[in-house]
Amino acid sequence: MVKYKRVFLVVLDSLGVGAMDDSEQFGDVGVNTLGHISGSRESFDIPNLAALGIGNITPLRQVPAESSPSGRVCALREKSLGKDTMTGHWEMMGIYTTKPFITFTENGFPPELIEELERRTGREIIGNKAASGTVILDELGEREINEGKLIVYTSADSVLQICGNEETMGVDTLYKYCEIARELTMREDWKVGRVIARPYTGSRSGEFVRTSNRRDYALSPPGPTVLDSLMNGGYDVIGIGKIHDIFNGQGIGRSLHSDSSVHGMEQTIEVAHEDFTGLCFVNLVDFDAKWGHRRDPKGYGDELERFDVKLGELMPILKDDDLLILTADHGNDPTYTGTDHTREKVPFIAFSPSFDGGRCLSEKETFAVMGASIADNFEVPMPEGTIGTSILKELT
Repeated sequence: MVKYKRVFLVVLDSLGVGAMDDSEQFGDVGVNTLGHISGSRESFDIPNLAALGIGNITPLRQVPAESSPSGRVCALREKSLGKDTMTGHWEMMGIYTTKPFITFTENGFPPELIEELERRTGREIIGNKAASGTVILDELGEREINEGKLIVYTSADSVLQICGNEETMGVDTLYKYCEIARELTMREDWKVGRVIARPYTGSRSGEFVRTSNRRDYALSPPGPTVLDSLMNGGYDVIGIGKIHDIFNGQGIGRSLHSDSSVHGMEQTIEVAHEDFTGLCFVNLVDFDAKWGHRRDPKGYGDELERFDVKLGELMPILKDDDLLILTADHGNDPTYTGTDHTREKVPFIAFSPSFDGGRCLSEKETFAVMGASIADNFEVPMPEGTIGTSILKELT
């Protein structure tokens, strides 16, 4: 018998809660995204997260641990070898990644790849290095617009990113170039996790603004996930934000594009007013893209406060047979060096109006307990080769 009719799984992209035991192997020492954001602020107005028990997961300067939290809370460790968006989300749904995605941080992309991309797009490529998206626009945006060049760059993630001015290049042309790049980077030694279209507006350095028309061209998961099992079982699977892109549409029945994390929560609230049976899977990317990578703890903390307001609007409309899970996919400590993700544990906060009270749970060894618990709830099988053990009994 299904315990919960609807499950809302909301990913606060990059909200890590402390270093993993192996974090030093990933170049991360003493990282704690949420803890260090808290430590950098005089005030931190997150009453709904506080009541759920977020302060019980990692010490926070302004948010004490709750003696009687309303949520069931703990930290989750990542079993997969990686600290990127796809690895984290895929693990939530049962995929164990043993080989990190290839990166091109040190020397840019190989000349052979760049030459073929130039040939196929008809544009000379500039950039071809690891850089912040906003910085490279200020550096090269005018050349792209005025000389018809094409900005290609990467980051510490396994990504190939292409910039395109919406007025002079057009988003459709940019998307076409990214489709070409995705085709080329299916070759094993060029296989990045994602090709990302980065549209922007403006005409001169210092005035460029990236728009919400970003599009990710991701690899498909290497096999079926819990999302496929839900779809095969006749349940609704609704993706909000980047979820469709992260899974390349696999196992997603309906997808809603978000313009911002606040917009993503507004969409989640709208979906919560609908009658459906299954999973609403939400990614809120601004924490990571706008604040973590740009090493802006103030902006990150302010975004969390805005999220908390929307969380306060969502929770009262949840029904007794709803389950809300808040989590993250990796860390991105905005007080740490560089611009890379950080290898961290993530929060697990579960809430249902039907709970007879909250409590602290033991730390779990993999993100996949979420997918396994969702599969258990809807009585669908875990696909062959997936990982994860249900903790549904701890959530009912």
